[in-house]
Amino acid sequence: MTIRTFFEHTCNSTPDAPAQVFHLDGSWTVNTYAKLRELVLQTVGILRSLDLSPTANRVALMLENRPEWQTIYLALATTGTTVVPIDPHLHEEEVSYVLENSETTTIFASARLGNLLESLTSRLPNLRNILLVGDPTLPEQRQTPVCGFWNYDRLMQKAATASLELAKDWFKRHIPDTDTIASLIYTSGTTGKPKGAMLSHGNFCSNVDGTLQAVHFDRTDSFYAVLPLFHAYSFTANFMLPLWLGAKVCFMRSLRQIAEDMRQLSPTVLMTVPLMAEKTYHKAMSSVKSNFAARVLLLCGGGKLIGRKILDSLGGKLRFLGVGGAACPIEVSRGFTRLGIPIVEGYGMTEAAPEVCGSDFGVWKPGTVGRVLPNMDYKLVDVNAMGVGELCLRGPNIMKGYFKNEAATREVFDDEGFFHTGDLVKVDANGLVHIAGRKKALIVNREGKNIYPEEVEQLLEKSPYIKDVLVLGYQVQGETGERVGAIVTPDLDAIRTDHPSIDTDSVGDFLRQTVHRLCEAIADYKRPRKVAVFLEALKRTSTLKVRRGEYAGALDEHSERNGKRR
Repeated sequence: MTIRTFFEHTCNSTPDAPAQVFHLDGSWTVNTYAKLRELVLQTVGILRSLDLSPTANRVALMLENRPEWQTIYLALATTGTTVVPIDPHLHEEEVSYVLENSETTTIFASARLGNLLESLTSRLPNLRNILLVGDPTLPEQRQTPVCGFWNYDRLMQKAATASLELAKDWFKRHIPDTDTIASLIYTSGTTGKPKGAMLSHGNFCSNVDGTLQAVHFDRTDSFYAVLPLFHAYSFTANFMLPLWLGAKVCFMRSLRQIAEDMRQLSPTVLMTVPLMAEKTYHKAMSSVKSNFAARVLLLCGGGKLIGRKILDSLGGKLRFLGVGGAACPIEVSRGFTRLGIPIVEGYGMTEAAPEVCGSDFGVWKPGTVGRVLPNMDYKLVDVNAMGVGELCLRGPNIMKGYFKNEAATREVFDDEGFFHTGDLVKVDANGLVHIAGRKKALIVNREGKNIYPEEVEQLLEKSPYIKDVLVLGYQVQGETGERVGAIVTPDLDAIRTDHPSIDTDSVGDFLRQTVHRLCEAIADYKRPRKVAVFLEALKRTSTLKVRRGEYAGALDEHSERNGKRR
């Protein structure tokens, strides 16, 4: 099956069912699947007019969550073009690397990114077109020495009054197959440079199939999309699943309006990350603690009555809260369960399209991430005495490899075709997976975002004043997830040569300022929030690699180390 199969199946079987719900001009607007098909064909007409041959182009999509994200993606993927989803909040250098490495020829981007993208065009020899979305006041078209800029909104206005026959013919002539790469999703790698995971139509479709075998959804569900669609978790959960089911996706207005949106829209499914689940739970419990009757009710086992009121405040129809992207605090998952609010936790990764583990309410238990999907094989390697080993996966949802990076691909696949996740897990007698830790040095913050230390380290190593650097996660008492921290050692000779006024007591402040300045080139969530300056050299192995294990917990707020710091 392909994403096109999903699209045509649903548009043909339930054309009048609501597909998209979004806020426009002060009120909620609904696009049916018939309307969605029309919008997709109009966008296909734009692709045809720009002569974007699917086999010769990779097209980037840099948009915040909005209906056009789905419309443009479907126009591209259903005609066989590989889409490169990009976080629209990345910084210039990060965007430039992904666009150059992916050999992107065309970009659909938020209108607010126009100036940023124009500043990058001279570095991107493959780039031909930039289509800006969300500002109909911009010129319909303007040409720069490097590429053309187009106003997507205006092109769509013209397409709405034009014949769709040419677009339909283009659509009929360009058909992807199961192995066609649908998305090239960049995920930071252990080398410090992002790697493009090549995910095919078959990868995504099989992942939907496996998820539906493990967790119950149907076409009456209403999905409230909070998480960004450029993230593989949200892409499958809030786009591919409802597309196949013929369910609807509701787009939030803003983070500040989530509660109000949910009261108005009454969604049945909310996919989120641990930080949001944690905030929702603590807000609810804060209300309970301030209400004497509620406290008594909770102590007397009436948690479900309290939970009912919480559900009513969220629209009254929420079937369950799905948590992924990072580990959910067990106190939160148990707390929701005690309140009678259905919650399930899953586990996945981009390279698996992305769902790996998940289960329905009757199977899932707090502290686990469910069972490995039924259409996947798994094994544990290097299992220790506690039954913990590295999780390795094989199945139709596992990526084809990393784009233009055969070495990295060989590194993660073994001779039996199993993908090595780098995650350490234990599987209990009921098949439920318990995440024990990470074999890799990956840092996962409270929002579920992944930060690879090597990427930040390579940036900081550019400074002549930093002799040694180690980026690692640290924990703050009472918080879940990790923050990003850094340990740096100074090159005192270089500092004294260039800045003779800086004495030993000022070195720490100078290096911290250096770190913060260098990190302005990367996304906020990757920047170290704590910088420790060690005067002694970092401990290394015989192959000159820093002994990361020696510094585990060194920056935790509740831990104390004896390193000489400034």
